[in-house]
Amino acid sequence: MSRYDFRSIEPRWRQVWDDLNAFAAHEDPKREKYYVLEMFPYPSGRIHMGHVRNYALGDVVARFKAARGYNVLHPMGWDAFGLPAENAAIENKVPPADWTRQNIAAMREQLKGLGLSIDWSREVSTCEPDYYRHEQKMFLDFLKAGLAYRREAWVNWDPVDHTVLANEQVIDGKGWRTGAPVEKRQLSQWFLKITHYADDLLTALDRLERWPDKVRLMQRNWIGKSSGARIRFDIAGREEGVEVFTTRPDTIFGMSFLALSPNHPIAEELAADNPELAAFVAECNAMGTSEETIERAEKRGFAAGLEAVHPFTGARLPVYVANFVLMEYGTGAVFGCPAHDQRDLDFARKYDLSVVPVVAPEGATASDFSVANEAYVGPGRLINSEFLDGLDVETGKQTVIERLEADGRGQGTTTFRLRDWGVSRQRYWGCPIPVIHCDSCGAVPVPESDLPVELPEDPRFDKPGNPLDHHPTWKHVACPKCGEPAERETDTFDTFFESSWYFARYCDPRNEKVGFSQDAAGYWLPVDQYIGGVEHAVLHLLYSRFFTRALRDCGYLDIDEPFTGLFTQGMVCHETFKTPDGKWLFPSEVTRTGEGATRDSDGTPVTVGRSEKMSKSRKNVVDPVDIIETYGADTARLFMLSDSPPDRDLEWTESGVEGAWRYVNRIWRAVMDEADGPLGVARAPRPKTLSAPAEALERQTHKTIDGVTGDLEKFHFNRAIARIRELSNAILDLSGAEEDFIWARRFGWETVARLLNPMTPHLTEELWRHLGGTEPLVGHHWPVADPGLLVEDKVTVAIQVNGKLRATIDLPRDAEKRVAEDAALAEENVRRALDGKAPRKVIVVPNRIVNVVI
Repeated sequence: MSRYDFRSIEPRWRQVWDDLNAFAAHEDPKREKYYVLEMFPYPSGRIHMGHVRNYALGDVVARFKAARGYNVLHPMGWDAFGLPAENAAIENKVPPADWTRQNIAAMREQLKGLGLSIDWSREVSTCEPDYYRHEQKMFLDFLKAGLAYRREAWVNWDPVDHTVLANEQVIDGKGWRTGAPVEKRQLSQWFLKITHYADDLLTALDRLERWPDKVRLMQRNWIGKSSGARIRFDIAGREEGVEVFTTRPDTIFGMSFLALSPNHPIAEELAADNPELAAFVAECNAMGTSEETIERAEKRGFAAGLEAVHPFTGARLPVYVANFVLMEYGTGAVFGCPAHDQRDLDFARKYDLSVVPVVAPEGATASDFSVANEAYVGPGRLINSEFLDGLDVETGKQTVIERLEADGRGQGTTTFRLRDWGVSRQRYWGCPIPVIHCDSCGAVPVPESDLPVELPEDPRFDKPGNPLDHHPTWKHVACPKCGEPAERETDTFDTFFESSWYFARYCDPRNEKVGFSQDAAGYWLPVDQYIGGVEHAVLHLLYSRFFTRALRDCGYLDIDEPFTGLFTQGMVCHETFKTPDGKWLFPSEVTRTGEGATRDSDGTPVTVGRSEKMSKSRKNVVDPVDIIETYGADTARLFMLSDSPPDRDLEWTESGVEGAWRYVNRIWRAVMDEADGPLGVARAPRPKTLSAPAEALERQTHKTIDGVTGDLEKFHFNRAIARIRELSNAILDLSGAEEDFIWARRFGWETVARLLNPMTPHLTEELWRHLGGTEPLVGHHWPVADPGLLVEDKVTVAIQVNGKLRATIDLPRDAEKRVAEDAALAEENVRRALDGKAPRKVIVVPNRIVNVVI
């Protein structure tokens, strides 16, 4: 009994829960539902500490809500498509499906070892045909609704993975997975029309009150609503002009050049006959595509040999092809106003172009205001701008728009930074796009009766690129319309396609006819609490919001938003270790020696680096399976939940885990030492009278119930655990064999077991059993605090003499007026202030103030 034997106790309780089918969810219209969901994992083969933290957080919520009486749905599945499986197949000569399924089996057992309250009967894997057949049907419905289409487009190309990346998957100009510099290519691609909902996706963010502000801000910025004007510029000597969108039409008189994207049709036309320009365009296409990369890069241009005509003055201004103009944003062309845009100013100084300020700070004039090497972007009045002179910026914008519209040279408009979601990926291990290409009929949707379009089981990876392109039989089919020879679409869906609707599949995962029934989705959705990483703010989370709207408009759902509440947990971090020659070491290869560290293999000194997010590249990872095998799942869970607020980064330390292990064993020994003897009868009735120490412990127990309940509702898990530890210390401090002491201690330990159950379910189930519990805690309701015992029995009252504070005293709550007066007048400082005089009156404000008036 001296130590918590997790090796036998934890598996035994997991078997009990399985036998009881304790976590199976069923629709019950008579009960209020609560849908808890953590972002599902990619099946890499081993769980990591980020998984442990994420799923432990979700499990606390699920168990807590179930104990509070909710009908809880808490499912799990696998985001199983993706390039890592394809790359592993190439390296290990294992089919991606086999590699993925083996990894799923391994990770399933690892996650089950954490004691998660998962309804495993609802498990889904996105790489299985019984899952992706439904998203193929959804895509066909999107096609009918005009929410999916195909077109030639400039795309982000990852040269390592040989696939297209969405704009959101380009981080600092590099592929989000490979880190390779992204190139630009023009390909025929399938798109989902997320821009159809741009305004709604933006305005609805205000209603997501249980989402973190930082995530809503990131989505707001990504959607990027901008009001401004479209201006049509004539190009001297050419019939076609150039259209520009600008948010600052008020600065039109400060224009000194017009810049085209390297992929603008005019730039491409000119490059066809100009090798130097063609080389410049190629160079631009090879650089990063993200806005951050563009901003950091040197601003370069190529004189196009054309002149743009100013819409108001008729002045002719040079046209450049510039590396900082993206075809994907706006119209692929901008007018440069160097005085009021730093990027334009840098460009103008490089190419010796004019810099004419047209906005001056209040009090400055056209004669005394100039711009040197820093653009002026503040407020002010318009100058050097003909009919705009003297106007403020906002009035100037509107005035220019009115004049452009009157002259037929432009109009006011609103644009969005958001672009349609390109979902085509050039790889094998993904969901096939259900389209057949026919020379006569064009792109023909696969008939619904032929779904699912399954992947071939015999891909070959001996050639670069997509194995589906050179598969000898799979892609060759008859056209569904004319019957002539045709070819399947060989692109597969972006894996974010699968993760954009999986939360709905969990509602009805065995439905073969549709992805989910409307009745099941209507009961469970939206997800009440979603938990995952903030890194998905403008990828998965935005796509899921779009998908929900698209499914609503296609008749699948009756909701607008997928996730009512969102919680983004912090990262799990660890110190980093390096050998003298700069090689990373695993923490398991190092021994800390005070402030330093040595390598276990040879005793050589090791450089201890800063704590960073655990990553394989820096080897600062700790295997959670090793921790669970050493300390047990509950110790790992307890440390994850108690060491820091869940929205902040957690510093993984061996001492922290050992501290959690010591606490587990402390309460284990305390209960085991008393459970069968000194603690008396299980759930014995409260004695009619309690001594002051026993009553104090009873009050603290009820206050702990109330505090922990509030903390768990607010995700203050570390604070909740701190309260429980304070209560356990108070129980240990109350020693004695008196009947009321025994009752108070037993009531305290029973409460500790119930409150700690969501965090350490195996330990507390075993404690509950030894405390006489005849049914598992998993079926018990959450304890409820007695409101009468939450009120302090004493209050601190201020004592004033003629309104000036002289003392404070502790009085029984709601003490009689005479008791308060006598106590106040007996205070030494009050007697000194009275100086022998009798008070004229004494005013008593119950439980707050006694004011003595002389």
